[in-house]
Amino acid sequence: MHTYLFVDGLDMIARSHSGAVGLHPRQLLRPGGPLYPTDAIRDVNVASLVPSEPNTGGLIVRVRLRGETAVWTELMYPDLQGGLVDEVRFDLRQYLGEIERAYREWEAADGEASLTGDGCRNTRGPVE
Repeated sequence: MHTYLFVDGLDMIARSHSGAVGLHPRQLLRPGGPLYPTDAIRDVNVASLVPSEPNTGGLIVRVRLRGETAVWTELMYPDLQGGLVDEVRFDLRQYLGEIERAYREWEAADGEASLTGDGCRNTRGPVE
């Protein structure tokens, strides 16, 4: 069981590190969990090379809150035009709503959860 993280329709984990898989939804999506942004920058391990061992290689993103924007930095994956994505920004209300939706969906189905809804779109604007 693992979590997929889609940003603008792209599987961020697969595009960043093809050998890694997203951590379990219980680890990433739980209320108040590591993907919930705070004013302090937090390094979040979102994927691992060995699903049963979350700290075995994988992918780490920096998550922080800046105003009404959730910001992920320290990214390195190609977009559809061949450019490099190194930072994404999300409207905070939509971002939290999408995390909560994915967690509820996983709890109800006890299946794979993914952040794929319209709420998880990169706002692509300056963070103030």
